[in-house]
Amino acid sequence: MSLTLNEAETIALQAVAFVAADEEALAGLLRLTGASLADLKTAIERPEVLAAFLQFLLQNEARLIKFCQAAGLDPMAPSLALGAIEQHISS
Repeated sequence: MSLTLNEAETIALQAVAFVAADEEALAGLLRLTGASLADLKTAIERPEVLAAFLQFLLQNEARLIKFCQAAGLDPMAPSLALGAIEQHISS
């Protein structure tokens, strides 16, 4: 199974909304990236930022499962989305 860039970006934006709705997760992402909330807001559509949200989800299995259940996604979808976005970044 592979995803188009549009499908991958949609999943990544769902991940953004999921992380943003969880204060603890958002604080963890900000600590991990060193970015501020303002930085993320201004760069949210950049592929690198979308990839960072997906990478963050993939680092915690419980959070990943919770996200996939909430979004109605297969647990492999975020990983596939990350791959599609990273391929776009590389090209």
